[in-house]
Amino acid sequence: MKQRILTAIIAAAVFIPFVIVGGIPFTVLVYAIATIGLYEILKMQSIKLLSPEGILTWLLTAILLLPNDIALRFLGTIGYTKLEVAFIIILLLLVYTVLVKNQFTFAHAAFSVMSAFYVGLGFFYLTATREAGLIFIIYALVIVWTTDSGAYFVGRKIGKNKLWPDISPNKTIEGFIGGIISAVVFAIIFQLIQPVASSYLLLIGITVIASIIGQLGDLVESALKRNYNVKDSGKLLPGHGGILDRFDSLLFVLPLLHLLHFVS
Repeated sequence: MKQRILTAIIAAAVFIPFVIVGGIPFTVLVYAIATIGLYEILKMQSIKLLSPEGILTWLLTAILLLPNDIALRFLGTIGYTKLEVAFIIILLLLVYTVLVKNQFTFAHAAFSVMSAFYVGLGFFYLTATREAGLIFIIYALVIVWTTDSGAYFVGRKIGKNKLWPDISPNKTIEGFIGGIISAVVFAIIFQLIQPVASSYLLLIGITVIASIIGQLGDLVESALKRNYNVKDSGKLLPGHGGILDRFDSLLFVLPLLHLLHFVS
């Protein structure tokens, strides 16, 4: 527990200043974090990042990560959109399966593409949310962190009924509900200090949905690890696991906030 808290403090001390500064430094940090996350997920499928297929997957991730304004300036000069460049890279991955005579198969290519979209688009919304305003990304972080902490402590204290034992044996229904309540309480406190929503009703509704989706994002990562028989996505963060173990909820919550037009 002490190691988990110490790692969280150090990670926050490194991450939060970049969040506050924003701009190019934050975008560069997000690219670095996403690259580590991509390495972790490809490793589960025994795909090396420094391989032809790994590099193509990283290029696809990098294109999806491009902030829209930079994509318009950079890709616009060659007459392509992000989607068109992404499709070209996907075609190259499929061609590669032929060149290596199916040692890298269609299934591998599909895994690579799905990984790139999961990591690339998830972290794209991290930079997009920061561009929309510091208040929104702080709100998202508060919701994710308080949901995680609330679920953990409530689950340990009174958790008896398993939430989804086949996927994550330690999670409980009580913890799931406790995470939602914790997120709502802290969202209201946040709103009192710095309004982020037009009304408390909207705030509570968005927070409840975000908390639920965030916990589902955590379960998705658990299902992925269980499928590939790994305990953690990586070892970068002692007590927490890897990058994907820490950002799994955020990769679901941030796109949701944009899809609900809470952030625009």
